[in-house]
Order: sequence, then C-alpha cells, then structure tokens
Amino acid sequence: MIALTGGNLIIGNGDPIIADTTVIINGEKISEIGPSNSVQIPEGTEIIDSSGLTIMPGLIDCHDHLASKGYDLPSRWGLNEPISLQHIRTAHVLSDTLAAGYTCVRDAGGLDAGFKLAVEQGLHPGPRLVISVNIISPTGGICDRVSGSGHQHPHADPRLPSGVADGIDNIRTKVREMVRVGADVIKFATTGGASSRPGHGPKDIEYSYEEVVALVQEANALGRKTMCHALGGTGLRNAIQAGANSIEHGCYLAEDPDLIQSMAEQGIFLVPTFEVYEYHSTVSAPHMIARSKDLEFVHEESVQKALEAGVKVVAGTDAGGFIHGNNAHELELLVKHGMSPMQAIQAATGWAAECVGLEKEIGTVEVGKLADLVIIDGNPLANISILQEKERIQQVILGGSIFVDQSIK
Repeated sequence: MIALTGGNLIIGNGDPIIADTTVIINGEKISEIGPSNSVQIPEGTEIIDSSGLTIMPGLIDCHDHLASKGYDLPSRWGLNEPISLQHIRTAHVLSDTLAAGYTCVRDAGGLDAGFKLAVEQGLHPGPRLVISVNIISPTGGICDRVSGSGHQHPHADPRLPSGVADGIDNIRTKVREMVRVGADVIKFATTGGASSRPGHGPKDIEYSYEEVVALVQEANALGRKTMCHALGGTGLRNAIQAGANSIEHGCYLAEDPDLIQSMAEQGIFLVPTFEVYEYHSTVSAPHMIARSKDLEFVHEESVQKALEAGVKVVAGTDAGGFIHGNNAHELELLVKHGMSPMQAIQAATGWAAECVGLEKEIGTVEVGKLADLVIIDGNPLANISILQEKERIQQVILGGSIFVDQSIK
C-alpha cells in the first residue's frame, strides 16, 4: 500500500481544491481519501510526504498521434528510416508522454494495436491507450494518402489498413475492418482541414449525411464510440446531426450556433486542439499557415460559445507531427482562449475520461477508481503552465505503480 500524505487535492470534477489530504492506494486502486488528521494509515504502508504539493488525476489527451514524426511526405509515408527505428521512436514517445503526467491518451490515427498490447502486458511503459488505428475518409479525403504528383502511398501495412472508403456499404465494411485490427474508437473525417491538400480546406465536405449515419450506426453496433474530424460547413453539420460522440477541432462552430445547441443536447464533446493550429500558423506550408490564421478568432469564439451552452470541451493536442511530450501546453492554450484553470484541468481529467469512455475507471480522484495520479510541486490553478515543467512533476502513478519519482534524489 501507498499513502500520499498532506497534499492539496484536485479531484478532477470541478470541485475546489482540498487542502491537507491523504490518499491511500491499495494495489491498483484508491482505497481511501480524507483529511490527513483523520485517515488511519495501515502499518507497513509506504508513505510519500506530499505536503505543499498538489495531488491530481493523471492527465488525459483526447486527441494525439503518438506514432507521427512530421508532416513532410517521407515522414507521413514512413520512407525516411527503417520501420524498426520508427517503432523504437514511438516507444520512446510513449514513455516520454507518461513521464509528462499523461496517464491516458486517445490516439487519433497511426498507432497500431501492438503498442497498446505492449503497454498492457508490461513490455514497455506508456499511458493507457485508446486507439483508432486509422482515419476513415473518402477518396480525396484526409486519409487518402496521395502525393502531389498523384502517386499512391506505396506501402500497404496490414496493421494500419487504408482508411479510404466510399459509399455506405464500403464504409460499413471499413468500420468492421478497423475493429478487426484493434480499434477502440472509430475516427473519421467529414471535412478537410488546415493541413489537408490545397483545394480541400476546413469547410469542404467529405461524406454525405447518409454515409455518416451509416458509419456512426455501424460503429455503435460494434460497441465503439466515434470521433469526427470536422471543422466547419456542411460536413460539420452532418457529423453533429448523425450523432458523432466527439467533434475534433470544430473551429467554425460559431458560424452555426444551432449546432452548438445540438451538441449540448446530445452530449457531444468538443476537442478544439488549439495546440496544432498554433504550430500550423507558424511553421507549416504556406496554405496551412493561411488556413490556421484565418480560423484563429472564430475558433476561440466557437469554444467560448460551446462552454456557455453546456458542451463539454476536452483537451487534445493533435500535435504529434510537430512535438511529443509537451501535451500540457494545450491546457495553457485552453486558458488563453477563455477557460478557467479549473475548467482546463477538468478538460484533461474528468470530462476527458468521459470523452474516451473510461469515466468509471479514471479521470477523478475517487475511492474505487484506478490510482492514476500526478503529484505536482506547485498549484496549477494559480499557474497552469507549471504542468509543462517536468522538474515539477514529483510523481506519476499509473494503476498504483510509480513511474516517475523525483522525491528520490
């Protein structure tokens, strides 16, 4: 058993911070929480003095690409280095992400089921993984991996089947194929994006309403939630009206306020991914920079209106193509764009766990839940950016096992 004593507790459900709290961990789960002066610590328990520190749930990234290394064509196609080296790089990303306090990640495309199995079997450290395997989109959509010269992606990887599917019957088949190779969630796209090819932008439609309905129905019939890349226009409307479980990006929602109300009524989550647009607006190709700058202000307005309407906004970076291990920068950006620090933390803990379908197990510090915890030197409610400072992360605990322990010098 482990006792975290004297810490200031952030539960992750939006409640105020609770001072001088002790948390008892028995095996994988939390067995007791209470004021330090009233909790009886069993004999033989390992005691970790957390006085003056913040105890909080492990953080959750609802949209990352852990296997992505860059946006250039050789990187996207996996042509620039041996596959074995690519896998070793991804393994390091898993451990680096866990060390940053992220105990769960929903991967939005590109990570095969073997990495999830490796973590679950204890072969390599990493966060809990909820994987989509690959993005489903039509011919000409964001997962149609064609070069500017029209050449098809030359390598067919059975672990990462092509996501291209056209028409209702083929879409249903593709959903089943993703489930067959291990997808926990079905990721699909109904619009282009900031990083899609010139001529296929954030408001350009990919799937018809009927196609989206078929995809969502098939996924739900197989017990899978759906996450939809959709920025604006008719494609965004189709995704919301068809009942996608989460909208990834949703940058132009403010232009269609009725969609925001529909999301609130249906319990659809919004994953704005500010971090990726910050990068696209500075270092990407010219058309990507222009698109990212164009959507900046309406994106902020969309998130603010969504919060006002009662939509649960959750944290996701989508920044795997640029940087790994700095996932908490998204929380700083959520605050910059109008959320309170407590809302930003909830966006990466309690609400995020609901979004990825693990709210019964993780996301909040409660008796009976898995002991996925982070102990921080400082108060992130006073300065949200300290979550990016790895030297402040004193402990990272995953399922009761300590992965990071900076109290040992």
